Amino acid sequence: MTVQAQTGKKTTRAKTTVRTKGLSRKKKLAREIIARLKKAYPQSGCTLDYNEAWKLLVSVRLAAQCTDARVNVVVPNLYKEYPSIEALADAQVEDIERIIKPCGLGHSKARDISGCMKMLRDEFDCKVPDDFNTLLKLPGVGRKSANLIIGDVFGKPAIVTDTHCIRLTNRMGLVDNIKEPKKVEMALWEIIPPNEGNSFCHRLVEHGREICTARTKPYCDRCCLNDICKKNI
Repeated sequence: MTVQAQTGKKTTRAKTTVRTKGLSRKKKLAREIIARLKKAYPQSGCTLDYNEAWKLLVSVRLAAQCTDARVNVVVPNLYKEYPSIEALADAQVEDIERIIKPCGLGHSKARDISGCMKMLRDEFDCKVPDDFNTLLKLPGVGRKSANLIIGDVFGKPAIVTDTHCIRLTNRMGLVDNIKEPKKVEMALWEIIPPNEGNSFCHRLVEHGREICTARTKPYCDRCCLNDICKKNI
């Protein structure tokens, strides 16, 4: 074996050791953060109102670049007009758009909702599939939406990488300067216990709104993570 090859093997082993230690440290940090957020937000959950799986699909699509609070105000009017998957699938895109306009991006959202309901009706017997990859085939459904459905509706392991999750996990030191949602999700799968992922992400949303805010200076003096947050260490 050449000196160059031996050096390469040593470098690879060293990198593997460093990565393993880094993951171990982050897993320990993640467990502590989860425990503290549980205590701070014991009742945390999805802030979109729904009582059927298909309605959460609709609300998640409407929530893109719109507040959950506004979505919750708008959807009752939509469901009054179209109370079922079949009714919404039969609706004209223009009529859906007229009702959901206050949520912004009305035409594209209405088109996706119409296409999604048609697919649920025609291919899934009006049932929301409980498989992640199958959900991704539905119009307007990305990884964030699919994870929310999988976690909240079906109680399966899920990690929802919304803007709060991405911002806070970087700030806390759970991920290292990663902004792409899928990459953040993959990094968190390595350190967050599967049964904790969904509720952890809901608590991040609440913490991001109340304490670790984006539009104002974070209230670090009132933060339950003050002494372990990477930003403050």
